[in-house]
Amino acid sequence: MARNVELSRKTAETDIWLKLEVDGSGRSAVNTGTGFFDHMLTLLSKHGLMDLEIKAEGDLEVDAHHTVEDVGIVFGQALRQALGDKGSIKRYGSANVPMDEALAMVSVDLGGRPYLVFNAKFTCERIGNMETELIEEFFRAVSVNAGMNIHINVLYGSNNHHIAEAIFKAFGRALDEAVRTDSRIRGVMSTKGVL
Repeated sequence: MARNVELSRKTAETDIWLKLEVDGSGRSAVNTGTGFFDHMLTLLSKHGLMDLEIKAEGDLEVDAHHTVEDVGIVFGQALRQALGDKGSIKRYGSANVPMDEALAMVSVDLGGRPYLVFNAKFTCERIGNMETELIEEFFRAVSVNAGMNIHINVLYGSNNHHIAEAIFKAFGRALDEAVRTDSRIRGVMSTKGVL
């Protein structure tokens, strides 16, 4: 069964089109108008082995907040829709990713309950043209709209770019593990029988 979705979301603040292929090869074409965010989403796609296309227009004359948050909303919705009833998926995934002096650990649970733990400190207000506080906002939007637990812990690091890069790579790798199917799993990975 193909696990791919194409979604759009238009508000007074943003206009977003997203295409997601869960079982891809890591190809991406991302244009949000915010270069650093594009870089991070490209890393997520590559390390998550998901094909991802995004075209987003937002009120960047205000700041990148609405664009980043709404991309998170649409990505989360697309992921949830693509996984359907989540039959035979592993559900959980974790990854530790180093990026030079930084080390990020990300664990996810696709169990249907949103929750974000975000333990990462940035020492600058922005990286490129993106406010660093928006990294947490992106993952919160993904968590709520995908119905997933996301635990992000940066163990150490001093370079803000490296910290962010380690987070997005680790999230991609953890997600790749969680969405994989296993023929030993009958139905869903839950004693409740539903996710």
